Amino acid sequence: MSESAPSIVHRILARVFPKAPDFYQLLAEQADQVAHTVTLLVRFMETADPATAKQIKKDEHAADGLKVRNIHTLNEAFYTPVDREDIYRAIMDLDEVVNYCKSTVNEMDVLGVSPDAYTLDMARCLHQGVLALASGFARLKIAPLAAADDADLARKAERRVEKRYRRALADLFQGDDYLNMFKRREIYRHLSNAADRMAHCANTLHDIVVKSA
Repeated sequence: MSESAPSIVHRILARVFPKAPDFYQLLAEQADQVAHTVTLLVRFMETADPATAKQIKKDEHAADGLKVRNIHTLNEAFYTPVDREDIYRAIMDLDEVVNYCKSTVNEMDVLGVSPDAYTLDMARCLHQGVLALASGFARLKIAPLAAADDADLARKAERRVEKRYRRALADLFQGDDYLNMFKRREIYRHLSNAADRMAHCANTLHDIVVKSA
C-alpha cells in the first residue's frame, strides 16, 4: 500500500466530516464579479454605449450563476468557517448590487433616459465602494482587520452616493417637466438602492470580522 494513501479511518472521517468549502474564496470571487459589473456601469455612464449596457446584462447572468453556486455550496456544507447566516447575507447583498446595475441600464433604455452628471457621479462612488468590498473579502481570511477597514471605506462610499442622490433630487424637481422628473428619479433611486445593498454587505463583512476575533 502506498504510504501516501489515506487510511480507512481517515476516509471514514472524511465522509462523516467533509472538508469545509473555502467560503472566503467563494465570496471573494463573487465580490470581484460585482466590481467588474460596476466598472462597466461607470463606463456606461461615461459613454452611453449600448454595447456596454448589453455587457452589464450579460454580467448579471454571470453574477447570478455565482450566487446560485455559492448558495448551493452553503446549503450542502456540513461546516462553515464563519456564521452561516452572515455568508448567506453577503451572497444575497452582493447579488443585489448587480441586479440594481442591470435594472438601472434597463430602465434608462426603456424610459429613454441618458446618463447625466449625477448618474456618473453616483456610479463612480458606488465603484469605489465595491472595490473596497472586493478588497475586503479578498483579505478577510488572512488580514481581517484590514478587511474591516475596507468595510468602513465601502460604508463611506455609500454615504457619498446618498449625498449625491439627495442633491440630484433637489436639482431635478425644479420647473415643470414632470415626466422627466419621474423618469430620472427612478434611475437615481436604483443607484441609491445599489449603494444601500453595498452598505449592507459592508456591515456583514464587518460582522464577520468581529465574530472571528
